[in-house]
This record gives sequence, C-alpha cells and structure tokens, in this order.
Amino acid sequence: MSTAPNPGVRSYAAVDLGASSGRVMVGRVGADALELTEAHRFPNRPVRMPEGLRWDVLALYAGVLDGLRAAGAHCGGRLDSVGIDSWAVDYGLLDADGSLLGNPVHYRDTRTDGVAEKVWATVPADELYAATGLQYAPFNTLYQLTAARGSAQLEHAERLLLIPDLLAYWLTGEQGTELTNASTTQLIDPRTRDWSYDTAARLGIDLGLFAPLRRPGDRAGALRPEVLEETGLDGPVPVTAVGSHDTASAVAAVPATGERFAYICTGTWSLAGLELDAPVLTEESRAANFTNELGLDGTVRYLRNIMGLWLLQECLRSWGDPDLGGLLLDAAKVPALRSVVDAGDAAFFAPGRMPERIAGACRASGQPVPRSPAEVTRCILDSLALAHRRAVEDAQRLAGHPVDVVHVVGGGTRNALLCQLTADACGLPVVAGPTEAAALGNVLVQARAHGLVGDRADMRELLVRTQPLTRYEPRGDTARWRAAQARLDPA
Repeated sequence: MSTAPNPGVRSYAAVDLGASSGRVMVGRVGADALELTEAHRFPNRPVRMPEGLRWDVLALYAGVLDGLRAAGAHCGGRLDSVGIDSWAVDYGLLDADGSLLGNPVHYRDTRTDGVAEKVWATVPADELYAATGLQYAPFNTLYQLTAARGSAQLEHAERLLLIPDLLAYWLTGEQGTELTNASTTQLIDPRTRDWSYDTAARLGIDLGLFAPLRRPGDRAGALRPEVLEETGLDGPVPVTAVGSHDTASAVAAVPATGERFAYICTGTWSLAGLELDAPVLTEESRAANFTNELGLDGTVRYLRNIMGLWLLQECLRSWGDPDLGGLLLDAAKVPALRSVVDAGDAAFFAPGRMPERIAGACRASGQPVPRSPAEVTRCILDSLALAHRRAVEDAQRLAGHPVDVVHVVGGGTRNALLCQLTADACGLPVVAGPTEAAALGNVLVQARAHGLVGDRADMRELLVRTQPLTRYEPRGDTARWRAAQARLDPA
C-alpha cells in the first residue's frame, strides 16, 4: 500500500543483507520522526559447489531489485536515496569488461585453512596487527586473497568489489570501496584510514584491484535507467554510501546518550566492544583478539567477535526448528551456569552437529553434559552472556575507557533471557534496542547526507526519542560469573 508523501518527511531504502537473509527496509525520517517498515525480505542461501561454498549473489541482486520495487510501491514510486550494507570480508571479482568472474566465495569456505601461517611467515602476526589493527580471523580478505593466488579468476581479475560495493555497482554502474567495510579486509591502516601499502606490498597483494575509497555519506552514483524501469521508481534516485559493513551501521544506531557505553551487536555473531577515537594497537590487545575496525566520523569500532546466536541457530536446525519462545521459557527454568562453553572457540565455527559439539566441550571440561534442548539452550545463553562480560571487561581495561551501561542492539534484543543474563554477567544495566539497528543506521547516514539530521549525537538523540528500548538491571552478585569463567580459563 502506498503512502501519501509528507513534505517534511523523506523516504530512504536500506538494503540490509545478512548471512541467511536479506531485506529492503523503508525508513521515513523527519525532524521528529524515524519509522522503519520492511518492504521485502528474501532468503540468502549459499550453494555448495564442487569447488567449494559460494554465495548466490545473482539471487541476492534479484532480491534487491524486488525489494526496491516493493519500496517504491510503498512510497508512491519515489525514494530519496538507497543505501546498502552487508556482512564483511567477502568480495566479487570483475574482468576488464566489468563482468563477474564467478560467484563470490563464502567466508566459511575451507580454502583459507592453514593460510594464516603462510602469511605470518612473511609478515609476522604481531607486525600485521600493529599495521592493520585487525584481530586474527581465518576468513579476513587478506587471507582469502592469499588463498586465491594463482587461481584463474584472480589472474584475470581487473577489479575487486566487496559485496555491498558490487551490488551498488550493478545498480549504478559506478565503482567504489566503502571504508568501514574495507577496514575488515586487514589491508587498511586504522590510523591513516587509508590502505596499508607496506602490508600489501610485502604480501604481493595488488591494491590496484580495489576501487577508490568512499566514506559514509559520499554519493555512490544514481540508479541506472534500466534499474528505474525494472523497479518502477521515479528518477533520479541517488545511491548513498553508508556504513556498508552492517556492524558499522548498527553501531551508528546505538542510542547512547554519552561516551561511557559499551555495545553488543547481536545476531549470528556477537560483536562486543567500544566506540573509540583512536585504535588500540598494543601487543596485549592483539593477544586478547580485539579488532580495530573503522566507523562513522573517524571513530574506531574496538571489539571482539564472539560466535553469537549462530550456536543456537545451528541447534534449532538440528532439532527441526522447534518453537523458540517455548524453548526459551524452558531454558529459563534450567539452573543457571550449570555448564558453560567458550563461545569464541573456533570448534563451533563450522555448521552441523552443534548440540553434540557443545555436549562434547562440556564433557571435556568436566562439567555436567546438557542433554535436553532446554539444557543446551541454557548452556548457550549463559555462555554468550559470559563471553559478553569478558569482552566488555577486557575492552575497558585495554582501551582505558570505563563504561556505565551496555547497549545491546540487533536480533538478540528479542531474546529477553539473553539480555537479562548479559546484565547479570556484566554487573551493568543493559539497554536493549533497537532490533533493526543496522537498517536504522543505514537510513540515518543517508538522511544525514541529505541534511535531514545532524551529527552522531543528533542521530542518537532521534533514536532515543523514537525507538522502543528496554532496560535490564543487573541481578545478583557477579562472583558466580567469575567462577564460571574460571572453569574455562587454562589451568
């Protein structure tokens, strides 16, 4: 159903792509208005090919076009801008004609197994961290490019575009590399906010493959005439670079009222950390596996990646997708902290047999083995809250940046038990919301680029006024959480 235009309110389409689904959201922004409506949702189903795990990026692009058509119908055929955010690190390769050279490789593909050691033989891990500030993750773009060296696709590639930039190119015909997402490649210097030329040269990576850097708020082109015709939109429709790494957009939508806050972006992953003015590049920070990714307005997203609700998602899949609400009610009745696992353990990274792997980890550490779905679910949620606690504590210590509140945004805000457990574990109040943080941050950066809102403080103040938020106060003593952590620490 279309909505009559309001001269004081503008409409922005946020293309928000996750690892299991994508959607196009319509954001309406005015002086005292911030409303978000889902126009279209579509699946993101990776495909296992003979050569490995691949993204079906053409299906994603078709879903984006369908979503823009639905967004236009919702807004009377007129959008003021489009912005795109997605997961990080993955990319598509283009030939000299601008054609895609095969479907992009999925970050969970095994091609990077053992690659890090080859990289560190040339650039030791401590030097790599000092230069790029990025935590070790086997799927970082740097390792993917090292794994792809000598492949026919890379040999014939003239351009590399990260996933949101690839979709923006197909929509506009213009190429660029958005900075917040580029910072996840492990090829950006977080101090200069430019490429780490020395790192790339030492590893033989051609930075000429990358299109020029863009920053959130930059114009990224306009929808091509063919796209306007296919979507039924009235042109011109600009495409605006946003924080194209979905976590960058989500952090931009944290409804904080000061600087003394931590955030946890919850979903398939939990990204827990701080918003800083400068990176933390110490050896202690590297050993703690914290990353320095770039955010809006010169900020640094100083955070730790935690496996997140992936653990529960995989268990639900193994159990035949039971009713989650009932399962959480049952999990709340299970004794707290009976068994916990390390939610950041790489042993949980691959899909399949997650309940058995969690049970095995508990058995190996001498804890009671969770048997029922409710017991496994409680183990997962206690373990995630424990990992959140440790990340928030470590970040404050390593950055010298104390906090008074933890903001939880993203899909995990719907899980009241996880939010309460996080407050209990951290010993700090948790403010949960907004759920659609990435899409809201996407929309707000577009609105700011068009002069409709002010700086980050203004953006966040608008979020506080317009978005539903839930506050959880900590309960009990944090000593039991310290004791639970001791079970996981090396003897």
